[in-house]
Amino acid sequence: MKEIKILDKNFREMIPESIVTKRIGELAVMINNDYSGKEAIFLGILDGAFLFAAELYKRIDILSRISFVKLASYQGTRTTGTVRELIGLNEDITGKEIVVIEDVADTGHTLNMIIDELRKRKAGKVRIATLLYKPDSFQYKDTVKPDYVGFEIDNNFVVGHGLDYNGYGRNLPAIYTLI
Repeated sequence: MKEIKILDKNFREMIPESIVTKRIGELAVMINNDYSGKEAIFLGILDGAFLFAAELYKRIDILSRISFVKLASYQGTRTTGTVRELIGLNEDITGKEIVVIEDVADTGHTLNMIIDELRKRKAGKVRIATLLYKPDSFQYKDTVKPDYVGFEIDNNFVVGHGLDYNGYGRNLPAIYTLI
């Protein structure tokens, strides 16, 4: 397995680029099937989900548009547990079908906050697409459920394909785990 160093941390390749790309295509097929004949707004969560959102969205063939919000809950390799909204959603989503695009469903704090905000704004059905899902650390299993999951992974810190360590590593096409 390939190993890399980012700043002061070492990482080992966990999911190769070809497998990531293939799985994103499979998720797009599922979403296209579920939303056939419907319209949806895709809501990408910045910064981490931007690559996943782009890769996924270019494979979407339903009537749709995409928008982004920016939230933060990570500092270094640990989640802070506090989600801060930095850039909000500026359009009317009343009754609209929403697909939230997340890089990693870790503790679930970010997704829980987004879902709460979408409910306040009276969104229609909301589904979640996440590239990575950490079921062992996810704290909202009874109220927030990812609908489209790329990969279930252990509760390890990961980088690549949009995920970062202190801003670095987002450009890596594969997923790497901290060693």
